[in-house]
Amino acid sequence: MTTFHDPAPHDGRPAHDGPTADPVSADPVEVTVTACPDGPLLVRGPAAILGPDGEPVPRRRATVALCRCGGTAVAPWCDGTHKVNGYRSGG
Repeated sequence: MTTFHDPAPHDGRPAHDGPTADPVSADPVEVTVTACPDGPLLVRGPAAILGPDGEPVPRRRATVALCRCGGTAVAPWCDGTHKVNGYRSGG
């Protein structure tokens, strides 16, 4: 798995489902994006997910799975379609 770290959303807006800073240390909460082999991108932490129009997509969970296979019926979220459509992430 590949993990990318980003300390805060790039647009300066807080996430919709949690704090943007640790109340004890006042440091930004870490955001991680993990590329699951042959599956979705798991986004953990207060990252803003933007739609094609640049507007935030509402999140209901602190960790979300973003589709990489293009077959999901609930874009941008993963619905497990990668398991049946033969998607391979490569490398």
